[in-house]
Amino acid sequence: MSEQMKVSQHEHGLVRIFAIDLSAEEIDEFRNRSFSEDDDHWPLRDALGATYLDQDFIEVFDVADLEDLGLHGYMRQGLGVSAADLADMKPQIDAISGHVLVVLSSAFDGFEQTLHARAPLRWLGTFKEETAPVQFKPLASEAARGSVADTPPPKINNPHLTLLAAIVALPIIIGLLALLAWLVLR
Repeated sequence: MSEQMKVSQHEHGLVRIFAIDLSAEEIDEFRNRSFSEDDDHWPLRDALGATYLDQDFIEVFDVADLEDLGLHGYMRQGLGVSAADLADMKPQIDAISGHVLVVLSSAFDGFEQTLHARAPLRWLGTFKEETAPVQFKPLASEAARGSVADTPPPKINNPHLTLLAAIVALPIIIGLLALLAWLVLR
């Protein structure tokens, strides 16, 4: 059975976790991307059903490698998933063993697509990265006082306009010099 997930063009801050139901010997072949003249072969991307996937923003690892931290701790401390998102799922996350796939929103690089995850991937959940709360406190520095309306508009220094002014002014200056020379020599 295939799991469908929409990835929007503006997706940001989501972490998708999948269990990989393969033996340790099969993982390298599944995770590694190979190129040939006619084909770009990547079983992981194909199982995820992605049309675009940046491998710099995915991780495949054995949960046992996390030792005492565990998958729950890694998701909280390493991936920044909010404690609220993880609270209800702690028993299920702690029970996960074997290899997992972590896919960050950045892996899709703004390409809107629909994922069709299928075996050997098993979707475990999609979580939000915790972000700092927005604060609208005034800045303490005196330099931050005042308003934008008090600021004069910036002076535009356009080299093209300067050149155009020089071209227009040059004949006028030559005409004035010629007139001055004619008056002196007469």
